[in-house]
Amino acid sequence: MKESIHYDCNRGCVVTCDNETQETVCTYREGCCKLGEHNWLKAADDGTFPNLFEVRFKNTRKGIYENTSSQKVGVGDMVIVEAANGHDLGIITLAGPIVGRQMKCKGIDPETSEFRKIVRKARQQDIEKWQESIAREQETMIKARRISAEMGLEMKIGDVEFQGDGTKAIFYYIADGRVDFRQLIKVFAEEFKIRIEMKQIGARQEAGLIGGLGICGRELCCANYITSFQSISTSAARCQDLSLNPQKLAGQCGKLKCCLNYEVATYLDAQSRIPRVSEPLEFEDGLAYLRKTDILKEVMYFSYDKSSDADLYALDASEVREIIKMNRNGVKPESLRVEPEPEAPEFITSVGDDSISRFDAPKRKKQHGRNRHNKNRRRNESGNKES
Repeated sequence: MKESIHYDCNRGCVVTCDNETQETVCTYREGCCKLGEHNWLKAADDGTFPNLFEVRFKNTRKGIYENTSSQKVGVGDMVIVEAANGHDLGIITLAGPIVGRQMKCKGIDPETSEFRKIVRKARQQDIEKWQESIAREQETMIKARRISAEMGLEMKIGDVEFQGDGTKAIFYYIADGRVDFRQLIKVFAEEFKIRIEMKQIGARQEAGLIGGLGICGRELCCANYITSFQSISTSAARCQDLSLNPQKLAGQCGKLKCCLNYEVATYLDAQSRIPRVSEPLEFEDGLAYLRKTDILKEVMYFSYDKSSDADLYALDASEVREIIKMNRNGVKPESLRVEPEPEAPEFITSVGDDSISRFDAPKRKKQHGRNRHNKNRRRNESGNKES
């Protein structure tokens, strides 16, 4: 094979290397980009923000840069940008009016903010040097973990990102408390001969960097589209009437799943229309106790036996509210047993209620057992006559 292809989903690019000429070609691949945005304003380019572009780097690190060079750049171009020390290499992912939306989302004011510059498009030697730095990341991370363990620091290094010029590296680490890594930075600088930057991340951010599949069978939300993580508490599970099982409620990061917050607003809205039943409902034939509640359907199930779910009677939330008002006024309804149960909608096929088994020929009943029984009875009768 003349070419070797590598898909770098952490940076959203495809690296093709010619085995004969050893030439490296790097191209942007939008579908292979973690936490990538879709430019839904692409066809509505009104000329705003012509010189501002979103540039992405490894994983979720992105920034807004201003093109002050004479070169014309666009989405998918690899560019050299300014960094705190030296320069970095990134890929332009957004351009046009959608950049203004991104700045508004991140709280960036284009009138007062100072943007770093896009120096030029990346040359072939820049891309090759960038790929050499990327090749060092895995080995550097393993050595860094070993060094931090030998120093007895309670931290975990989750990822390493090299700058485009190979002179600096960002070490992403996880720690429960504050870590004094001043001595660690000195050891790293002597070992790797580069400038060191330590950046602390959370468990959810680490799961987004690593990626994976959830129990739903889809890609993790933190690795797909979530950029800001909201606090999640067990009250989100309680209001949805979920079992408080830590093994089922925790995600791969060990924290509560982000998807617990998705339907909280819907459940809270439904619960606002469900009355709170603190006492049993009074009927002429006895007391009815609340056994369970279907929140989304707004149906409450009562039983005359407070310790059994054998005979349940369903009532709409609005009906329960009226019965509570009647009980407060000293009025008791006749009986709960005469109330009709709400019928669940049934599925009807497009061909009607006919069963598909109507195409099968009716099976004939086997007569072997009956014939054998008749033969035995005749044999017994003939034997009795002879005797």
